[in-house]
Amino acid sequence: MQVTARIDYALRACAELAAAVGEGPVKAEALSTAQGIPRNYLEAILVDLRRSGVVYSQRGADGGYWLKAPPGEVSLADIVRAVDGPLANVRGELPDALVYEGPAAGLTAVWVAVRAALRSVLEDVTLADLVDGRLPAHVKALVDDPRAWTSRWA
Repeated sequence: MQVTARIDYALRACAELAAAVGEGPVKAEALSTAQGIPRNYLEAILVDLRRSGVVYSQRGADGGYWLKAPPGEVSLADIVRAVDGPLANVRGELPDALVYEGPAAGLTAVWVAVRAALRSVLEDVTLADLVDGRLPAHVKALVDDPRAWTSRWA
């Protein structure tokens, strides 16, 4: 999975919406300003989030966007899938649909494991966790591993 600007912006905008729960709709301009996201780009992302049921929107002077569910019920995976599709794919195929021959036969299992690893983080971290600065223990353990902070080849 490559974390594109689209995914990054969607997560940041939803974090702002999570922090504003109970304050009414948040205008796209306010989200754009708060997170430094180009407004036109953000508007397109918000359309995808609305279409996939992550956010509601309301037009008009009192309009804006808000989360469709409480922040504790919205996983980061929900947002990523809304704006980018499946968490992991290989050449546009889902990992479990791939078949390799010969010495490469084990790649199917590797790609399925990569998808499982992504799920174990993105499905288990909610917007509430993100906004409150608390990560599930297994995710925190990954972050606490010094190897996580090295960009050996990246």
